Amino acid sequence: MVRDSRYDVLFEPVKIGPVTARNRFYQVPHCTGMGRHFPTSSAVMRGIKAEGGWAVISTEQCDIHPTGDVRTQIRLWDEKDIPTHARMTELVHHHGSLAAIELCHPGHYSTSYYARETPIAPSPIPVRAPFPGQARAMDRQDIADFRKWHRRAALLSRQAGFDIVYVYAGHAITLLMFFLSRQYNQRSDEYGGSLENRARLFRECIEDAHDAVGDICAVAVRLAVDELLGEHGMTAGVEGRELVEMLAELPDLWDVNISAWQNDSATSRFAPEGFQEEYIDFVKSVTTKPVVGVGRFTSPDSMVSQIKRGVLDFIGAARPSIADPFLPKKIEEGRLDDIRECIGCNICAAYNNASVPLRCTQNPTQGEEWRKGWHPERIPAKDTNDRVLIVGAGPAGLEAARALGQRGYQVFVAEAKTEIGGRVIRESRLPGLAVWSRVLDYRATQLRQMANVEIYLDSPMGTADVLETDCSLVAIATGSTWARDGIGRTHHQPAPGAKGANIYTPDDIMDGVEIEGPVAIYDDDHYYMGSVIAELLRHRDLDVTLITPSSVVSEFSTYTLEQEHIQTRLLEWGVRIVQQKELAAVGADGLDLTCVYTGKGRHVKAASIVLVTSRVPNDELYLSLSRDEAALKQSGINRITRIGDCHAPSIIADAVYAGHKYARDLGAVATEAIPFKRELIELSPDY
Repeated sequence: MVRDSRYDVLFEPVKIGPVTARNRFYQVPHCTGMGRHFPTSSAVMRGIKAEGGWAVISTEQCDIHPTGDVRTQIRLWDEKDIPTHARMTELVHHHGSLAAIELCHPGHYSTSYYARETPIAPSPIPVRAPFPGQARAMDRQDIADFRKWHRRAALLSRQAGFDIVYVYAGHAITLLMFFLSRQYNQRSDEYGGSLENRARLFRECIEDAHDAVGDICAVAVRLAVDELLGEHGMTAGVEGRELVEMLAELPDLWDVNISAWQNDSATSRFAPEGFQEEYIDFVKSVTTKPVVGVGRFTSPDSMVSQIKRGVLDFIGAARPSIADPFLPKKIEEGRLDDIRECIGCNICAAYNNASVPLRCTQNPTQGEEWRKGWHPERIPAKDTNDRVLIVGAGPAGLEAARALGQRGYQVFVAEAKTEIGGRVIRESRLPGLAVWSRVLDYRATQLRQMANVEIYLDSPMGTADVLETDCSLVAIATGSTWARDGIGRTHHQPAPGAKGANIYTPDDIMDGVEIEGPVAIYDDDHYYMGSVIAELLRHRDLDVTLITPSSVVSEFSTYTLEQEHIQTRLLEWGVRIVQQKELAAVGADGLDLTCVYTGKGRHVKAASIVLVTSRVPNDELYLSLSRDEAALKQSGINRITRIGDCHAPSIIADAVYAGHKYARDLGAVATEAIPFKRELIELSPDY
């Protein structure tokens, strides 16, 4: 296939100081949850992005000194840290891309977890909640020391093979941003007060980096031009613009965004593609240096528009590069239908925030590139002649069919309903989740191109039907159903009275069942479902109360960076929120609750009750087939397997992963008890 000439501009080389990027695709710094504990996993993952066509590949934030270490991040404290970084730069350079490092000191945002050094800040301030303790205000010697640490880190970066060195002031998590911000900088010396004074250390670090490595490495800055705090913070229209004008020609590249991280990486539920343009579109008008920005770009037309309208020089991406490491190459080769578009769910951020290797709803190979040897575009050809029946066309079944089809297997998919997609198609019709339909769109598009995969709609399968299919392998991907008995994370037994006619589940709401208000939603799931059901019912002008045993609504969404947005929206929509209350009993007129701490009772009146607690696997077909081994043998079925929610209900990302793993493992011989490679700690000899 040939690239559409409309996208030629995306493949022009761009000069960044002393180095040149081969195209305009720029993987901006993003965390991985791998950090310093899994450097090979991280390096291989970044190398694959270079293979996929990203011209610049950046690290995550890199701690430069023990006073600012973060548990899971990478570090560059001295020469001993160089080898792990050199592994990444070598893999990136192998594919002709530039390697960038984001040097960082988190200031009071760090509690100096490992080093136990006293954190530092522009002014005295408590460290990141909920940890006790405070950071001390930096004196002039501390500032001089910080400049030395930053300069040394730049020199070490050059030794490690990096082409671009960042001076990082963004996301409300860096010392330099805290100096810039009026929120945190209460100094009265030459480093506080006016914007020029607050920017002094930022300027000095840029100049120091240029002096140290500017002959070989480009010096980039990452700056949040708007803190979204109005008059209480930096805004793009005032100080953000003034700062860029003040330092316009000093760096070799401007990487601009908004602060804090939950705003910069807003989910698709709360922000559309390209949402940051209104904040950063002024930057190119005040500097001649190249500008990179982000906005969860997945559409090549949107990318071209950013370039041609003079908004950006580089298309920056973190999440889209995770969802599809080969996005640039697919545009270059005219394979737009093969792009796995990011759905903006932030599952990647969630697992990084949980301090484990990130994963992706769209890309099940994310995090497994080295560990399991999974490549996002290549998969081993089939090594058996099995014919595979997949029962269920939800996220697990579709991904299994797609990957098996790519391997060359003959695959038959039977779906009981009249459309494919399972929970994905149902949930994408809920408020704010429309973009999630891309999980279905990508797989449906791929499957339509495969002659060896056949999909049968409106085809419910019973035991006898499966036995008659002449398939040697069967995967049951029949999903799950929301429980209506109140069993969840808090209660492991059915709630008293949970069999009334006024009890509903998310399945009922998604099926369009009309219910009466007032409505009480009991959310013991703690992710998105309770809140989107509440929003949907408010759209219907019903009186809604959302009840949770947690101290906040949608507690898990703290990891996906959405919690504040979700609770704010519910309050704005007039949803009453009752927190820290457990379900005691269900009655005809509402719910009996108890305080999670004191046990004190409370009654919430409701005509309709929606229980969002747990899900029950739809595994009846699997259990029925498994009981009759003789029938399976007679029919030629060698193995029957449950995958996805039918096996263990979880998030959509886990269902997609389960389907992909089933396809990858088919025919593989397990050689070890541990099914992946591990990065082991090397014991120090001096103990």
